[in-house]
Amino acid sequence: MTDALNVTGLRAGYGEGDILRGIGLALPEGKVVTIIGPNGSGKSTLIKTLAGLLPVRQGEIVLRGKNVNTLSPPGRVKAGLSYVPQEYNVFRNLTVLENLKIAQEFMTVGGAVRGSKAISDELIELFPELPSKFKALAGNLSGGQRQMLAFACTLTVWPAVLMLDEPSAGLSPKYMADIFDTVKKVNGKGVSVLMIEQNAIEALRISDTCIVMANGQVRMTAPAGEVLGMKDLHSLYLGDVKEEAA
Repeated sequence: MTDALNVTGLRAGYGEGDILRGIGLALPEGKVVTIIGPNGSGKSTLIKTLAGLLPVRQGEIVLRGKNVNTLSPPGRVKAGLSYVPQEYNVFRNLTVLENLKIAQEFMTVGGAVRGSKAISDELIELFPELPSKFKALAGNLSGGQRQMLAFACTLTVWPAVLMLDEPSAGLSPKYMADIFDTVKKVNGKGVSVLMIEQNAIEALRISDTCIVMANGQVRMTAPAGEVLGMKDLHSLYLGDVKEEAA
């Protein structure tokens, strides 16, 4: 099976120190991979580096066989790598429809588009609440509705790889279930998904592979079902796992 995204020996960080210390991981084509780990393990730093928001100090990021290390964030979107941040992911002073239109204009420069409308029939099927909110300011939406809007904005084009940073953070149980259901549906349409998530149990239920990070390194990679079957997931967050053999 080919990899949609492959990362080797990745080092990155803020200031002089490295937060990521030789990260290696693979996202197979058409699969869902969830990264879990304790706070401060480098998960968000990793996804920001993959998105191009932090420079690569060492290592390689390969998207469908192409090294994207030197590409800007817009260049990576054009290449097929999209990212939904945990926070500040919509324009709150603009309407829902305006957010969707801006997202499409930004993301379709040289990219693949399914239809010319800001929200296609395919997206309406995935996000049925959005059309009734087109004229509403994004800032007046609930947290769950804003997260769905940010998700939909990313899918105004259909990326090869979708990266999600804590998509269920702060959401009600209803919207949490909706988010994970939508992630699975999007994956079913051929989009490979790399997700960071604190709600490990719910995320792993829709995932193929689990990656455990601690102290800026990958400590374990295993089938999601195998990790779900572990008696004490908490031990993973304490880094009580053996680093994956090379």
